[in-house]
Amino acid sequence: MSRILTARQAEELHKSIIAYLAANGLPSTAAALRAELNLGEETFDAETAKKYETLLEKKWTSVVRLQKKIMELETRSATLQSELENVSPAFLSKRNQDPASWLPRSPPRHSLESHRDTVNCVAFHPVFSSIASGSDDCTIKIWDWEFGELERTIKAHTQAVRDVDFGGPKGGVLMASCSTDLTIKLWDPADGYKNIRTLQGHDHSISTVRFVPSGNLLVSASGDQTLRLWDTATGYCVKTLSGHAGWVRDVYPSIDGRFLLSTGNDRTIRLWDISLSNPENIATLAGHENVIKCCALAPPTSYQYLAAWAGMKTPPPATSTAEFMASGSRDKTIKIWDARGTCLGTLVGHDNWVSAIAFHPGGKYLLSVADDKTLRCWDLSQEGKCVKVLGDAHEQFITCLRWATAASGDAPASNGAAADGQRGQSNAPNPQIRCVIATGSMDTTVRVFAN
Repeated sequence: MSRILTARQAEELHKSIIAYLAANGLPSTAAALRAELNLGEETFDAETAKKYETLLEKKWTSVVRLQKKIMELETRSATLQSELENVSPAFLSKRNQDPASWLPRSPPRHSLESHRDTVNCVAFHPVFSSIASGSDDCTIKIWDWEFGELERTIKAHTQAVRDVDFGGPKGGVLMASCSTDLTIKLWDPADGYKNIRTLQGHDHSISTVRFVPSGNLLVSASGDQTLRLWDTATGYCVKTLSGHAGWVRDVYPSIDGRFLLSTGNDRTIRLWDISLSNPENIATLAGHENVIKCCALAPPTSYQYLAAWAGMKTPPPATSTAEFMASGSRDKTIKIWDARGTCLGTLVGHDNWVSAIAFHPGGKYLLSVADDKTLRCWDLSQEGKCVKVLGDAHEQFITCLRWATAASGDAPASNGAAADGQRGQSNAPNPQIRCVIATGSMDTTVRVFAN
């Protein structure tokens, strides 16, 4: 048999074995091996034995670690090779130019720093390159995301700012903010972000505030277990929606303003029809094992991908605006649902609480962020396969994620509900899609990822 080790390597191995045997209470076996190898005191004294007695164990554990690392790298290499084989150069070129296929990549275009505490929320102005952020430091900051510059700091809330949103009736853009100080404030961006109205009525911290498209309505979610609908023109609460049995953490309006999706500590997701004179909870979805932090209605551009999950031969019409939805939970999972309350799939990959989700306006992807400090991209055309992970998105827990609204000369829809979603189910390039997202974190920064 041919020898693998050189003479010197073999000698070191023999000495290591003898020293290991002697150190572990097997002197007779060690002496027998020494005699057979003709290792006398002149070549293997007490000092040499001391030198070699732990070498075998160290080498062994190093080899095991290296073997594990090699296996992980081989698996990753095989996965990447498979993806490369399935992606042609022509497709890669198209993906880089097609807004419907754009995904964020590191490093971010800007890391916006000025807040002194956790950033809880971000929202894009629907027309200009402005982004608002709210923080535990009780301030709202307005930034220019194109240049990465701070434009102004708004100080009006007396406690943490939990959420911000842009929207409003046709012909005007307003900004809304909500806080643990139990107030909602409306601001006029066209008048230097003047505070034009303060809305009061909730009995507990207000988690979320969203403009409802197609009208003057604003919806808020609170720890008092209710959703409230407000008339932005008068500041009056026009409806109170009760049904949740715990803190309502998030609410998401449909792009036509007919439906609301809400979720919270009671581990349910509820779909509401607010087009009725007496809004109704028309579906209740349950399946998560912990608090549900976030939810989103899928845009019609996603129907062509999600219809297959539901076993449908043809996608639902684009005019039906609440066919599919997603939820993210502290159980570390994201679930995809249909309007009948059926869980179509569970996306597993995050290692900590999921804090925010957003559907890609192009429809093919879902993005998510979590307390594991990562941003993940899930391909809905591949049964929710995680196709991209930004592991260095932030240094601490990521608290929020928003996609820039579609650039349009029309009146804005609610932030995050892109108007282009109403134009059908095609996945063709859409110049209206803004390839810009923003995230906020406990590291006090806002990060902008842009094409």
